[in-house]
Amino acid sequence: MSFLIRVQLPDRPGTLGAVASALGEIGADILSVDVVERSPGVAVDDLVVELPSGRLPDVLITAAESVEGVEVDAVRPYAGVLDTHRELELVEEVAAEPVKGVEVFTEGVPKIIRAGWAVVARRRPDGLERLAASTAAPETRAVELPWMPLAKARILDGEESWVPETWRELGTELAATPLGNPDRVLLVGRPGGPMFRAAEVARLAHLAGIVSVVLPD
Repeated sequence: MSFLIRVQLPDRPGTLGAVASALGEIGADILSVDVVERSPGVAVDDLVVELPSGRLPDVLITAAESVEGVEVDAVRPYAGVLDTHRELELVEEVAAEPVKGVEVFTEGVPKIIRAGWAVVARRRPDGLERLAASTAAPETRAVELPWMPLAKARILDGEESWVPETWRELGTELAATPLGNPDRVLLVGRPGGPMFRAAEVARLAHLAGIVSVVLPD
């Protein structure tokens, strides 16, 4: 079974290799590594690893944190392998058929930023309109999005009153970005975490900004 592990580790040569060795000792096979964020002295990386059947995911935390200075932010099941170069492919797909662009974009975003789901909503005088939703988007909908209109991408508090109870029960981390204008937004969720990082939100905003150029109003 594959798992996504988000780790914070000292940004110094050899640390990631030591984590890889520790994971290898428990039989975990690293499928991919993605740098999420770097700040002075600290790196945040996402590792997709395959664990032999019968092993509990807790062993991944124990192994990774056996390396000095390493902390595991989250571990969750992951279906498939990280594909961190799909941005251009997704933009090309949207540009090829702009009429269906919102649907194509919404379906593709979770695969790029490792979210569980995505929806696009528009604020109208008579309330919210859901324009598109990815395959795994929750059926329960937010009645209102009090942070709209949205001027720029941001991380949202998943415990606020506007968040549906089922989302809160799953510990859903949330982020949103304008899609062409402040009244049309892309909302993404990660049930069970990990939390969105500033670098991920910037990446989301950049991608939305590019795609919105070819989307119809």
